[in-house]
Amino acid sequence: MDRLLLTLVFVALLVLCVYGMWKGWRRQARAQSVRIPPFPERPAEPGAPQLETPGLYVATTHAGHWQERIVTRGAGLRGPAALRLYDDGIEVDRDGMPSFWIPREAITGIATGKGMAGKVMGTDSLLIVTWRAGESDGDGGSGRTVELDTGFRADDRGVYPQWIKQVERDTAGDAGSASDHERIAGGAQA
Repeated sequence: MDRLLLTLVFVALLVLCVYGMWKGWRRQARAQSVRIPPFPERPAEPGAPQLETPGLYVATTHAGHWQERIVTRGAGLRGPAALRLYDDGIEVDRDGMPSFWIPREAITGIATGKGMAGKVMGTDSLLIVTWRAGESDGDGGSGRTVELDTGFRADDRGVYPQWIKQVERDTAGDAGSASDHERIAGGAQA
C-alpha cells in the first residue's frame, strides 16, 4: 500500500511539473507575440533556389542572446527542415511546422557557431543567420523591428562556407558584416 501511495504521489508531481512547463511555454509565447512581429511568408514565386540544404532547424533566438529562444508562432520547436537560398531571401522549410521566410534585405549577418538555445553541438556545427523581423513605418521612424538569430544544423556541414560566401556576397554593401560574424561566433560560444 505504501508503494502504491508513493507511486501516485510521484506521478502527480510529474504531471504537475509538465503542466507548469506547458503553462510557462504558452505564457512566453503570448508575451513574445506582442513584442516580435510576424515572420514573413514565402513569396508565391521565389524562383529557383541557388542553394538547398537539408538538416535540422535548431531555434530562433534574440540576436546575440543564444539562450533566449523565440517560442511564438511555432518557432520554438526544433525539427527536420530544409534551408533554401533564393535571390530574394532564405526559406526555412520545416517539416510539419510553419515555415518562414527571411527576406534578403533583412539579413544582417551569417556565421557558424557551436550552440544555440540549450543545444551545444561542437565547433562550428551550426549555420546562424542574423536578420531583422519587422519593418520601418515609412515615416522615417522605425516600426516594430527586432533582430533575431536563426540556427540551422545541416546534414553536410561542408556547405557552410558556400552559404556564407553566397549570402555575404549579396549583402556586401551592409555595414557591420565582420562585426556581426564576430558577435555571432562569440555569442554562440558563451
